[in-house]
Amino acid sequence: MSSDAVSEIRSFNRFYTRQIGVLNEHVSRSRFSLQEARLLYEIAQRGHTTGAELSRVLGVDAAYVSRLLQRLLGEELVILSPSVGDRRSNQIALSRDGDSAFAALEEASQAAVTELIRPLQPSQRAALVAAMRTIRAILGDAMESSPLVLRPHRIGELGWLVHRQAIAYSEQYGWNSEFEGLIARLYGDFESAPDSPPKALWIAERQGVAVGSVFVTPSAGNEGSAQLRMLYVEAEARGLGIGRLLVDQVVHFARQNKYRTLRLWTQSILVPARKIYAAAGFKLIQSAAHHSFGHDLVGETWELEL
Repeated sequence: MSSDAVSEIRSFNRFYTRQIGVLNEHVSRSRFSLQEARLLYEIAQRGHTTGAELSRVLGVDAAYVSRLLQRLLGEELVILSPSVGDRRSNQIALSRDGDSAFAALEEASQAAVTELIRPLQPSQRAALVAAMRTIRAILGDAMESSPLVLRPHRIGELGWLVHRQAIAYSEQYGWNSEFEGLIARLYGDFESAPDSPPKALWIAERQGVAVGSVFVTPSAGNEGSAQLRMLYVEAEARGLGIGRLLVDQVVHFARQNKYRTLRLWTQSILVPARKIYAAAGFKLIQSAAHHSFGHDLVGETWELEL
C-alpha cells in the first residue's frame, strides 16, 4: 500500500477529529457527557432496546453501559421494564423527561451542523454529503434502507458519468483512455440529439447519491429501433437489482414510444451485464472479435423484439 495513501488517511482523520470536536462542543455545554448523549440518541432511535444492544452499538463493555444507565435512571430519563421474551433482561426506553432531554440535544446538534456548512455553496454541500456516504460505503458501513429514485440527469452529471465509468473499467478490466474517449462521444451525441425520435437518460439515485445510469436513443440508420447504451452501476451498489431496474426502465420506455426492437452492444467479458440482458429477454444475434481499449475483446450485439 502506498505510504502517501496512509499519510493522507491519517491527515484526514486528524482534520475530521477536530471538526467532530467543534460539533460536540454543544454537548459539553449540556449536563451530559458525550457518551451519555450517544446513549440517549441510540435509545431514542430504537424506541426500546437492551443493554447488550447498546454495548454492541457503542462499542463499549456492558459494565460501562450499566454505569451510564444508572446515572440516567437516577435523573429519571430512562425507564426499565422486564423483557417479554426474556425475564432475565430489561427493555430500556426514554421517559417523558428523557424525550425532552434528547430533543434539546438533537436541536443543538442540528444547529451545530447547520452552522458548520452554512458558508458552503449548495453544490459544495452536496459534494460533502456524497463524499461522506462514499467513505461509509467503501469502508463497509452498509447503506441504510432507502428508496431508489430514477430521475433525469442534471448539469455536470454527464461529465461525472464519463469520469466514473472510465475509472471503473480501467480498474476492473484495464481498459485505456480509448474507452474514455468513446463514452465521452456517446454522451455528447446523446445530449446533442434531437428530442424526436424519443430519447431518455436515467440516473439511479439512492440517499441523494447517484449510483447508476443508463440511456436509450434511436438506432442510427435503423428506423423503428432503439439502442440501450452505457448501463452502469457503482461498485458499492451492485447486487441490489439496480441494473435490472434500469434495463426494465429502458424496455418500458421503448415500448411506450412504439419502437419495434431494442438493441445493445456489449462485450463478452461483461458477464453480470450479460445476465441482466438475458433475463430481460434480449437475444445474442451477433458477435465479433476486435481489438479495442487496449485489449482483444469479443463484441456482442443483443436484440429484444418489442
